[in-house]
Amino acid sequence: MTTPKVTLANRNALARRRSRLLLYGVLITLSVLFLAPLVWNTLYALKSGAENSSVHVHLLPQHPEWGNFHSALTMIDFARYTGNTIFLAGISAVLVTASSSLVGFGFARLRGRGRGPLFTIMLATTMVPQILTVIPTYVIFTRLDLINTYWPWVLWGLASSPFNVFLFRQAFAGLPRELEEAAILDGCGYFRIFVQIFLPLVRPVIATSFILSFTWVWGDFITPSIFLQGDNTTLGVAMAAGYSENGIVLKNVLAAGTIFYVLPVLVLFFVAQRSFARGVATSGLKG
Repeated sequence: MTTPKVTLANRNALARRRSRLLLYGVLITLSVLFLAPLVWNTLYALKSGAENSSVHVHLLPQHPEWGNFHSALTMIDFARYTGNTIFLAGISAVLVTASSSLVGFGFARLRGRGRGPLFTIMLATTMVPQILTVIPTYVIFTRLDLINTYWPWVLWGLASSPFNVFLFRQAFAGLPRELEEAAILDGCGYFRIFVQIFLPLVRPVIATSFILSFTWVWGDFITPSIFLQGDNTTLGVAMAAGYSENGIVLKNVLAAGTIFYVLPVLVLFFVAQRSFARGVATSGLKG
């Protein structure tokens, strides 16, 4: 009588083992696909200019040129442009996170006429490509004499981000209303409720908003190339223009520079990846 039960249990265990192996296989395949461009870029950076332009393509560098990494750091003022980018991305991420959390709290916890349509209109702006707004904003900031300054990013940060507002709104909407009612009975205003009670409960979403905002500004190339000039520009723009000799782009040096370029973002993500994953997962879909 126990044989069928044992057989069924064995079949279930075998099915779970197969599904786990399949999952691991998919994850390993995806990891290889994601890492392949980084590995290829590293190998390309170790090749000499003659080897990269040769008709005979070799996967591995024949004579590794470690000096390409030194050239990437010395051909431009790498430290200065890195500092510019970190400052610009950092201040923008802080302001976007602060303003988006405040707006998201308002949409989630405050009642008012037109709240629903306003939220819908705000989300609809995410479908407008950024490139369509570059020229109008450039004209506006030119007339305000803010070109080649960091003030545009400050103003954009104060205006919040629709996607981040959505994340905060979903997180705040999922918190118990009893917390808010108890705080009101104790004499707290909404701003104090927001700062002292609600914000500490959505720390993963704060981390998510900061990471998304930071990486967006860090990886942006079009806006800094238009709004900033000279020593005020960002690292990506400086790399695109600085790694050349006699008008010829040194692709191997550029490849070495891109490895340094992605390191801060990778470090930020690995440090905060757990909070990032929790923030996306706990934002929920509650209306």
